[in-house]
Amino acid sequence: MESWKVNLISVWFGCFFTGLAISQILPFLPLYVSQLGVTSHEALSMWSGLTFSVTFLVSAIVSPMWGSLADRKGRKLMLLRASLGMAIAILLQAFATNVWQLFILRAVMGLTSGYIPNAMALVASQVPRERSGWALSTLSTAQISGVIGGPLLGGFLADHVGLRAVFIITAILLTVSFLVTLFLIKEGARPQVTRAERLSGKAVFASLPYPGLVISLFFTTLVIQLCNGSIGPILALFIKSMAPDSNNIAFLAGMIAAVPGVSALISAPVWGNWATGSAPRGSCWRRCAARW
Repeated sequence: MESWKVNLISVWFGCFFTGLAISQILPFLPLYVSQLGVTSHEALSMWSGLTFSVTFLVSAIVSPMWGSLADRKGRKLMLLRASLGMAIAILLQAFATNVWQLFILRAVMGLTSGYIPNAMALVASQVPRERSGWALSTLSTAQISGVIGGPLLGGFLADHVGLRAVFIITAILLTVSFLVTLFLIKEGARPQVTRAERLSGKAVFASLPYPGLVISLFFTTLVIQLCNGSIGPILALFIKSMAPDSNNIAFLAGMIAAVPGVSALISAPVWGNWATGSAPRGSCWRRCAARW
């Protein structure tokens, strides 16, 4: 089998395990915060939001640094760093004794993230140009499948084996991702780019045909993600307030958290066909109206 096909299959499983690992913790995170001694409703809501968001905040800050390092040292090294780093950070979260420890470890998890973007870049750089669209689309299904299956699996495990055990299982999945990357992925020789040949961020932005469009898409995406992410930290608490006697809060939270992903997976081809057959702006307006 050609090396790029082996790499594609390997990083597919790596991205699947990574998406599964990240998403299966989120639905019951507020319940874990409560288990660590946070009792008042106000403090519980605040700490749930902080521990939920700090991972993504730190990841957004350090992503450019990891991307620059990947250009110099290689994508495989970054895949190994991300999978092993997140495995260790999540494993330690299972042994947190207070919410401050959990908060710091969640920040460390964000610091070591970056598996999926580097996997995308690795595949894009190795796949033949005529197969690149198919390969990247195939790889994207790994993340989507992991994000959809993660909340369901995490909620089920949390209700049946306990919250702390889920962190250990998640760390094991990421360790599998690390081993698959270590032994199966072959990066090969990378083209050497001198410092003079590298484009600065300003130069890259100036080369875009419609920079204003990119800025608009950046801010609209930011607002959409802000709205979507604001519900996640309090979802389990909201369900618990509606069903205080339920013994399956974590599973219910995971099931509800997975529903938007399933809907997106089903509706994506429909929206894509509409966008192809009409103006993209009209498709965006229809999506905004549907969300409203």
